[in-house]
Amino acid sequence: MAVPLFDPTRQHEILRAPLEEAFRRVLASGQYILGREVEAFEAEMADWLGVAGSVGVSSGTDALLVSLLAAGIGPGDEVLVPAFTFFASASCIRRVGAEPVFVDICPACFLLRPEDARARQTDRTRAILPVHLFGQAADMGHLLALAAEHDLTVIEDAAQSLGARHRDTQTGTLGDYGAFSFFPTKNLGGLGDGGLLVARNAEDLERARVLRVHGMQPKYHHRHLGGNFRLDALQAALLRVKLPYLGESLAARRHHALAYAEELAAEPGVLRPETPSPGTCPCRSGPCLPGEEEARLVLPFRYPDREGAWNQFTLRVPGEGHRDDLARHLRERGIGTEIYYPRTLPGQPCFSAENRGPYPGADRAARECLSLPLYPELREEERHEVVAAVRDWLRS
Repeated sequence: MAVPLFDPTRQHEILRAPLEEAFRRVLASGQYILGREVEAFEAEMADWLGVAGSVGVSSGTDALLVSLLAAGIGPGDEVLVPAFTFFASASCIRRVGAEPVFVDICPACFLLRPEDARARQTDRTRAILPVHLFGQAADMGHLLALAAEHDLTVIEDAAQSLGARHRDTQTGTLGDYGAFSFFPTKNLGGLGDGGLLVARNAEDLERARVLRVHGMQPKYHHRHLGGNFRLDALQAALLRVKLPYLGESLAARRHHALAYAEELAAEPGVLRPETPSPGTCPCRSGPCLPGEEEARLVLPFRYPDREGAWNQFTLRVPGEGHRDDLARHLRERGIGTEIYYPRTLPGQPCFSAENRGPYPGADRAARECLSLPLYPELREEERHEVVAAVRDWLRS
């Protein structure tokens, strides 16, 4: 049985009628950029996130970029960012003229290590940009404490974590700014690009709103150097259709993720990382996880005090070439996989000047990570097929 890594058409077929009605409504309105649909979507997202307001923008990347611009980050500034994440998390820092300072990650949860962030902080550091990678909430308690100690701005990259919680608070709403993505594969995916940002301070939010229209306010009067970061009305209208189903979609993702973990954990050679103490990451017990030396697969770690959004279900496959061998095995069975991300950011040619390694956690993740099919409309029999294929590889 072929199992795609992701299939957005299944959800769109279920919602075909309201999606088509939203399209007709926008078509008839004559308002295709910003306008009432975007304003309504911003209000609905703010209500869903539990914040005072939000600003719709053209992509998750632009949400990060506008946040950095609104925070006044620029030449001469340093921003702490994970060494293992999607390219945009660091490229936006460079685009505003600042310097990304890469911080190692934990190989169990894939998140920025607060201890390494503290070690790499200097008198030029102006901000921390934690990434809630794969839908797992970063250690915001320790990062917010570090930021308060050194008067740093915190910009959360929540592109993959809409719906995740750090204790009782939505990720993306704990720092000074939060950036979200509506790329089609995200937990709330559009039919094209789209993004959103929130800000703790009302003045910062209004500055971001001005920056997304070339820094213009009023018309043809430019107080700031902004850009064209506007959200299309059509994307906002389509996302409004899907937003009421987000809770149901997140529950389905969690169901599949926990089922993967339970079914695979029963196999010999599969390691499920456990927390050594409440709220503590297992990487703090040493450079390797207990039992990792004998493991053929390492399952994703779950913090007991945080609720993940499971944008991806990402395994680690230890051993030289073993990750690629498993990916090849699954591909031969018709099962989709993806490697997020095969190269660390310090290893990218455009960031060679910022490479202040070592980054053992990030290097290990880049060598060993492999993501399995996970989306709300994944069928039970498809998940069983994936588990059976992984089980066959483990027993080979």
